[in-house]
Amino acid sequence: MTTAFDSIDLSGTPLRNRIAMAPMTRSRAGEGGLATDLTAEYYVQRASAGLIVTEGIQPSVVGQGYPDTPGLHSADQIAAWRKVTDAVHAAGGTIFAQLMHAGRVGHPVLLPDGLINVGPSPVAADGQVYTAEGPKDFITPHELTDAEIRATVADFATAARNAVDAGFDGVELHGANGYLIHQFLAPGSNRRTDAWGGSPENRVRFAVAVASAVAEEIGASRTGFRVSPGNPANGVSEPDPEPEYTALAKELGALGLAYLHVVEVGDIRDLTVRLRQDFGGTLVLNPHSEGPTGPDALALVEDGTADIVAFGALFLANPDLPARLKAGGPYNTPDRATYYGGTEKGYTDYPSLTQRP
Repeated sequence: MTTAFDSIDLSGTPLRNRIAMAPMTRSRAGEGGLATDLTAEYYVQRASAGLIVTEGIQPSVVGQGYPDTPGLHSADQIAAWRKVTDAVHAAGGTIFAQLMHAGRVGHPVLLPDGLINVGPSPVAADGQVYTAEGPKDFITPHELTDAEIRATVADFATAARNAVDAGFDGVELHGANGYLIHQFLAPGSNRRTDAWGGSPENRVRFAVAVASAVAEEIGASRTGFRVSPGNPANGVSEPDPEPEYTALAKELGALGLAYLHVVEVGDIRDLTVRLRQDFGGTLVLNPHSEGPTGPDALALVEDGTADIVAFGALFLANPDLPARLKAGGPYNTPDRATYYGGTEKGYTDYPSLTQRP
């Protein structure tokens, strides 16, 4: 029987186990969107994961949605991330960069003068974003033109090349949680009537274009893709997600991507199983019923539901999570008050099993 502690070949990249660290925004980048020495320490502490997927990294200046998030669109950012990847590799880890364009999520005060947030349609997201000036309502985004859409696709490909130059083992494209790719997938945020909207087949076109461009730039074997069907995060509305996601899974499978990463929000297990069949490759699953200690998630590898299981907050608070899962605990409790921004507190100061008093 295959277990989550067994190794796996991820399209030519060997993983020591089938336990992944899910991407989590931490908002601790330095000035200019640079990874820091603290960033390196944070990921090195978690290098026992079979696969680390970083926090969302903006592929372009206008792709930033939150304060103090890192980028991969400048030479300085590439050099800063190289220190992180070198350190993770020295610790025996494997690390993919998650490329995340926030789209309409964010606010112009987070962007250089003259830039505004963009989206598939001029439809504002519900809610607010935290800024140095306090909470700000999401604005009505600039509707991307056809030429701007194609330029954005190129930005993703360039950022993917930058990620490889920075030493990452691959990239994950963030098509989930209400950000730009997800905004194109969802009918509530994509009201277009051209080739980039309307039917489910047209709404998946941007996602496929990004995946195709990135796969061509760095290789399909180094490209993963994350989705969260039906997830209402950041005001996204998908009343019937199955048509576009089954179409998307088939298209991504035809590209031969390294993996499809499904985030389950609500009871969508039947759709998850369908997406795995349609994709046909490695499935990374961030399950809905992760539970406080994770045993249920580990069983998803054993019963064949997933090839790799991803953990979020549990990995945030437990840098040596694979060892803790194997031992059956105990587990540190994540401190929500320190999730975003700040210092080493709630970032690199969670103890490992060997550091417990």
